[in-house]
Amino acid sequence: MADHYETLGVAQDASQDEIKKAYRKLARQLHPDVNPSPEAEAKFKDVTAAYDVLSDPQRRQQYDMGPQAGPEGFGFGDIFDAFFGAAQGGGRGRRSRAQRGQDALVRVELDLDEVIFGTHRDIEVATAVHCDTCDGSGAAPGTAPTTCHQCGGTGEVRRQVRSILGPVISTSPCGACQGYGTVIEHACETCHGQGRVRAQVTIPVDIPAGVDSGLRLHLPGQGEAGPGGGPSGDLYIEVRVREHDTFVRNGDNLECLLEVSMVDAVFGVTTTLPGLDGDIEVEVPAGAQSGDVLTVRGRGITRLRSTQRGDLDVTLQVRTPTRLDHQQKELLRQFAERDKQESAPSLTKERQGLFSKLRGKFGR
Repeated sequence: MADHYETLGVAQDASQDEIKKAYRKLARQLHPDVNPSPEAEAKFKDVTAAYDVLSDPQRRQQYDMGPQAGPEGFGFGDIFDAFFGAAQGGGRGRRSRAQRGQDALVRVELDLDEVIFGTHRDIEVATAVHCDTCDGSGAAPGTAPTTCHQCGGTGEVRRQVRSILGPVISTSPCGACQGYGTVIEHACETCHGQGRVRAQVTIPVDIPAGVDSGLRLHLPGQGEAGPGGGPSGDLYIEVRVREHDTFVRNGDNLECLLEVSMVDAVFGVTTTLPGLDGDIEVEVPAGAQSGDVLTVRGRGITRLRSTQRGDLDVTLQVRTPTRLDHQQKELLRQFAERDKQESAPSLTKERQGLFSKLRGKFGR
């Protein structure tokens, strides 16, 4: 936790008047109405919290005695931090202003025909990009961050506190520079010292063939730009494939339901189907039955990271005529008389299960 004195930029023996002046100066710079950046808001909260403690004589006295103070004014937590922390090299040292940007996720909807061979999309993304005005430094053009006078550029400060073991040196991040070791005295007016700005950008994406709903494409370095000129995060493209009115996807295969007339089922017929990537010729053999599956090789989905394609499975459904004239009915009666044994109704468990699947798959 940052030291309250360092946060306000005053000495530990500062008077109440000095503390008040320091707070007013920082508040005018960091108030959200003046500086809307998230960092300024966080610093304003820290400055206000520090002033609330140091402006109250009683709370200031308790604070000077150290957190979780014992009878000698110093807590066991501070003892461990002071001795064991110092043995390990003290504080963490200065930290870089350049931080990695956040990853981003964008969802893209595709039609089934776009999945067969893959497609290209120009995706509009609202994201953070490096500020061109300051080239990501956060400082106004012609200026640069200066060494913090409070910590001398180390990013941390030391103060002496009392303990049951005597005076102990406590190390903590510098409140004046927030541990960076440098201070931006003249912030870039475009990005307000952030080194990045919000923008709408267009990202070209080549979506490979064979993708399916739920799959995520990884685009390294295409996410949000990092603050302080830091590297960008990654962008993930999550795919959703829309349902098609005619074709159903089953892995790399496509499936569809083809209705044929009773006459065509008896004598056979060659028909042309409008496929997703061009016409498809299908030969229905003579004597075809409802539920028969005709497979057209290589007219399915291109397999992911491959050039091979799945198949198209065409399930037949024989359409029974409902509007017959007198002559047609008579011909069918004569046919039925000659074919009584084979035309007698019968229930087949396998066939019943097949049509149940068809109804569920094709919604009919």
